[in-house]
Amino acid sequence: MRVIRGLHNLPRAPQGCVATIGNFDGVHRGHQAILDQLRERAAKLGLPVTVVVFEPQPREFFAGDQAPPRLTRLRDKARLLAECGADQVLCLPFNDALRSLTARQFIERVLVAGLGVRHLVVGDDFRFGRERDGDFSLLARVGEEYGFGVEHTRTFLLDDERVSSTRVRTLLASGNFAQAARMLGRPYRLAGRVIVDQQLGRTIGVPTANVPLLPQPLALRGVYAVVTELTDGRRLPGVANIGWRPTVGSTRPVLEVHLFDVNEDLYGQRLRVYPCARLRGEITFDGLEALKQQITVDQAQARHYFARHGSIATTAATTHESEARQDVAGPADDAAPSAASSIARSTGLPLASAPMAREAATSDSSVGPAPTDQDDG
Repeated sequence: MRVIRGLHNLPRAPQGCVATIGNFDGVHRGHQAILDQLRERAAKLGLPVTVVVFEPQPREFFAGDQAPPRLTRLRDKARLLAECGADQVLCLPFNDALRSLTARQFIERVLVAGLGVRHLVVGDDFRFGRERDGDFSLLARVGEEYGFGVEHTRTFLLDDERVSSTRVRTLLASGNFAQAARMLGRPYRLAGRVIVDQQLGRTIGVPTANVPLLPQPLALRGVYAVVTELTDGRRLPGVANIGWRPTVGSTRPVLEVHLFDVNEDLYGQRLRVYPCARLRGEITFDGLEALKQQITVDQAQARHYFARHGSIATTAATTHESEARQDVAGPADDAAPSAASSIARSTGLPLASAPMAREAATSDSSVGPAPTDQDDG
């Protein structure tokens, strides 16, 4: 799959494609259903599947730090879209030049001249162009003029509830990782490379693998029982802090992971970290000794959680994520009471459906303002 950054990198003579436009944050099961629609149409027309996304996402451009937290970075989004059948992703820089285009200019420059779109799939509430004056009906009219079809997306429901990025964010913030996984079609995870940081953990007997996060609003913030997948495929339990480390101070958000009963050099390794249960929010302590005492409590809670909810798959090879996605998204999983156990079986991860304590839901670790569905797509 190709990732094309900007219209100027498109071929001068477009070969045509079947396309969709949106944020695709999280690439959840609703998004996956759109990709299914695209693949069906692309197979009939013999054309590649193209997904048009924006960087930054429009809400981030207009709202800055008040924008909803991202579920996926561009790198992870592109990977997930490829797994769902996209042949190419066109990433357009969302800037003053792009936002100043009228709806018709966007259609003619991006869809017609840039991509040579033959068929377009978008939501019937899709708005675009300067002053958001473009809509589905305009696309249909201009499509007749230029010879491309327009089709609306099919709403994807789970337990009679619309699957959306907003809903996934709410579930993650509330500690319901089991239901979030059902909506995503896979367990939620964070990933990144371990760097040399302040190395304070080892001075208090709790060494951590630190992964820098982007300076953006966080979908998760607090302390979690986690399963970490190493580059060799091993999956190990532990505890992690996600956030700004208010007690020791930090200039950027960091994912700090402490692996139980492991003493290895992880610097430079790329980790995949799966939050399984929310323990508490971030707290500012009076000093390192108070922080150390709380970390001891956090470790005990996390160990108790894993002991109570069974063993985890010890290697990634035990349950490939693609297989887990199929199982999580399968018809048998639509029975809500068995969702957590079904996901645990298919992924090897004991995902909680609620925080471990009331404090986790009421602490000061706010992940930002309540988002709206306007950023979905």
